[in-house]
Amino acid sequence: MKRKDIMSALNSMSGFVAAAVASLALVSCASSSPDMTGAANLNMVTASAFPTPTLDDLSASDRPYRVGPFDKLTIDVFGSEELSKKEVQVDASGRITFPLIGTIEVAGKTPGEVGEAMQDRFRGSFIRNPRVTVNLKENVSQTVTIGGEVKKPGVYPIVGKMTLMTAIASAEGWTDISSRSEVVVFRTVKSQDYAAVYNVKAIQKGRYTDPEVFANDIVMVGDSQSRKIWKDFLVASPLIAPVILLMGRRN
Repeated sequence: MKRKDIMSALNSMSGFVAAAVASLALVSCASSSPDMTGAANLNMVTASAFPTPTLDDLSASDRPYRVGPFDKLTIDVFGSEELSKKEVQVDASGRITFPLIGTIEVAGKTPGEVGEAMQDRFRGSFIRNPRVTVNLKENVSQTVTIGGEVKKPGVYPIVGKMTLMTAIASAEGWTDISSRSEVVVFRTVKSQDYAAVYNVKAIQKGRYTDPEVFANDIVMVGDSQSRKIWKDFLVASPLIAPVILLMGRRN
């Protein structure tokens, strides 16, 4: 390409470049705001005064997992090799079938409660002092779908308590064009569909608490238009890098 043609192309793009740079500057200024206003139910403290949670605090934050359809369980009966290391999948109706004791309703129970129910069955006819351990092998029934501008969109299991920020972290975090101020959570309650928009930047600044997400929620992370435009422009315009370097040298 001749020098004249290159200069003409650069001149025609200059307005677009200026607009893109201005948009990015506004985004940068907004994101660097020192606003640390806390929500009414939050105590804003300095990093040095931030308390360490106690064991009770950590235990209270763990929601017990409830078994659901198609989950896979590992079951061990102490003292019996034949009845140990058994992998059992919950059927669509929320039941499992196990040797000697038949079919058991497990949906809605914790793994510990499933073990206790099985012990009661064994105790009645087969084992004097049964000890049954039930562990979750694969979580299928309680999941959250995470999509949009995250690095690894997909379906992720919920074990215990999951918040919006931990859900996004499960999907390996933001992309380079994610909009942290436009994260939408879709939820169905009693056959009614709902959606709520969250500003995660505000959560990170302590303006309000990190909301909890639940099984079957769908989390969609939006994209920043100014960053998307700039990225698309860089991909479509290989000449932009020399222009930026040239502008840097002149300044």
